[in-house]
Amino acid sequence: MRRLVLLILAVLVIAAGLAVHTATSGEPGGFVGDALYAVLVFLLAALVAPRASVLLTGGAALALCWGVELLQLTGIPAVLARSVPGASLALGTTFEALDLVAYAVGVGTAVSVDALIRRAAGSCRGGPTTPSAGAPGSRRPEGTPSR
Repeated sequence: MRRLVLLILAVLVIAAGLAVHTATSGEPGGFVGDALYAVLVFLLAALVAPRASVLLTGGAALALCWGVELLQLTGIPAVLARSVPGASLALGTTFEALDLVAYAVGVGTAVSVDALIRRAAGSCRGGPTTPSAGAPGSRRPEGTPSR
């Protein structure tokens, strides 16, 4: 069920990102678009490893986003953008330091929301939130002598 929800959210984030990309211009639109890109990377990482911790997923997503941004310093994404349709949407073309902040905001938001959802899902069932919390303790039967 988690993977289905993540997939639906990823599609919605792609739609929102494309809407922002086409409807806005300038720094605010670019910042929001970059943050949404980071949310999408987080969702895709969570799809690949749905049982991974939120912090591990967020760290992997942020590392990937920052890696792509730093790769732009090499000029390789700009070359790919000229020859591969859509490459500029995935890899960008020019390095912008503010993009690193936008990625951190996007991943931070995704991590926070996912952590809240996981916590609510664990506690709303009325049961224990850890696998061993409800396990019976190791008790000796009554009347058994201790050693």
